[in-house]
Amino acid sequence: MVCLAITLTGCGQLGPLLSNDKVTDADNDEVVFIGDSIFALSGKIQDELEEKAGQTFRRYTVSGAELSGTGAIAPSIPEQFREAYGDNPNIKTMVGDAGGNDILLPAIAFDPNKCKTRWYQFGGLSQSCKDMIDDLYVEGVDFLNEVSDSGVENGVLLGYYYTKNGLFRLASLKEAVDYGNQVLARACRNSTLDCTFVDPRNVIVNSDIIFDGIHPADSGSEKLAELIWPELEPLL
Repeated sequence: MVCLAITLTGCGQLGPLLSNDKVTDADNDEVVFIGDSIFALSGKIQDELEEKAGQTFRRYTVSGAELSGTGAIAPSIPEQFREAYGDNPNIKTMVGDAGGNDILLPAIAFDPNKCKTRWYQFGGLSQSCKDMIDDLYVEGVDFLNEVSDSGVENGVLLGYYYTKNGLFRLASLKEAVDYGNQVLARACRNSTLDCTFVDPRNVIVNSDIIFDGIHPADSGSEKLAELIWPELEPLL
């Protein structure tokens, strides 16, 4: 199960087969997409947004990407941005997500941070999980500040929806998702980047998620694009 989870999120040689091709030159090179497999696995969120905009954007999203880390599984979110900046520094708007795999991958494996909660547990989300997510706040602010210092004007940061009891039985991550979104939204607010946080929790339902309990089905990708579009359209 752990090996399958890593494969689905882009580990090893199967990763490129499960992510959309990188796009380094698009109709609008000033808009760059970075993120993990919520964006990268099917690519449909960006496809939907490009259809609405009538133009293509640069694409650096990779399945398995974490906010922290050294790219052992996939290029980290900051590494994706640095690659985009190296290809063409003329970036006005960054769109994407970050932090989900930092919570999800350990939880699927052995849950060392005790981020899963069940009805019989007293006190809700563990302090060790909160501490780990609080560390992601620091990583997030540092990253968004780096983006701002690089001359990017705007950021649209997509939060995470609730996982379901699909292949990996992940409904028990509800409280971790709640706390993680709270921290990501605060990082967005407190960074120097003009950053908008998009919260999908009240929109995505179980039928919008594929069999693994994690990734959006076509209906989920369409809903996520609908949430992002009102924030992206005025920036184009």
